[in-house]
Amino acid sequence: AGSQLSKDLWKRVEVLRRVAIGQYAPDFTMNDTEGVSVTLSGLRGKYLLIDFWAAWCGPCRYENPNVVSAYSKYKDKGFDILGVSLDNDHEQWLKAIRDDQLDWHQVSDLKGWANEAAMLYGVNSIPGNFLLNRDGRIIARNLRGEDLNNKLAELLD
Repeated sequence: AGSQLSKDLWKRVEVLRRVAIGQYAPDFTMNDTEGVSVTLSGLRGKYLLIDFWAAWCGPCRYENPNVVSAYSKYKDKGFDILGVSLDNDHEQWLKAIRDDQLDWHQVSDLKGWANEAAMLYGVNSIPGNFLLNRDGRIIARNLRGEDLNNKLAELLD
């Protein structure tokens, strides 16, 4: 019946519907830097930013200071971050976390663009992020620079 292109488009529409603003964030489990499983739903109760990035991604590394600033300002007011890395190289991933001082939960399956969470969320460019409310509902996406700080100020100040 339908062409491969139309099948792929419908699949993409379904993924994007699943992660639209107002939807509950699809749950996933992935290992942290030490191989310990972290499950998204286990982080409920705070405003949570799911931050898709990679050590090799220049724009991600450029954005990291803004995220670090927002985290330090709001972590004690009910804000947390789950970094999801699209890296393949464990050592480069760890070095970027240290160099950029990303002091929050970090997970990766080290599958690069085939990262299971990125595929679940329809992420096809990074940096990319989803802001969840305390119940795990998506309330904003792709907040960068001052937009992230402004949204958190509106919610938590």
